[in-house]
Amino acid sequence: MKILWRVLAGFGALFHLLAFLMESVLWMRPAVHARFGVDLAGAEAMRILFFNQGFYNLFLALGCVLGIALVGRKPTVGRTLVSFSCLSMAGAGLILAISAPEKLGAACMQGLPPLLAVVCGWRVWRLTPPTEAPTDPS
Repeated sequence: MKILWRVLAGFGALFHLLAFLMESVLWMRPAVHARFGVDLAGAEAMRILFFNQGFYNLFLALGCVLGIALVGRKPTVGRTLVSFSCLSMAGAGLILAISAPEKLGAACMQGLPPLLAVVCGWRVWRLTPPTEAPTDPS
């Protein structure tokens, strides 16, 4: 189940990394903005908005990857980062599904794997609490 948790969270991170590349780096390529249903004039008008949106996706992906990397050494920190990032991804997928039902497939790709990662993580770690020793504040 821990492997499935990492795979699902990793897929969420990969999806959002690809979204970053499409929105912030490759946005003005015709094949990219056409994928979003935007023509050249619209792409130019929305360029800064998509540039900014891409960075949101990058930060979610980085939070997820960092959490996966930290979970072995700092379980509470790693789980928290992955959970927050994955819940944010799932929430964004839900908003997309509600606001644009015709994009349900994209919404599921965006939100379902991270949501399943949270469920897997909850199932795994509700049975095995973190083993970090408390730090002495003095």
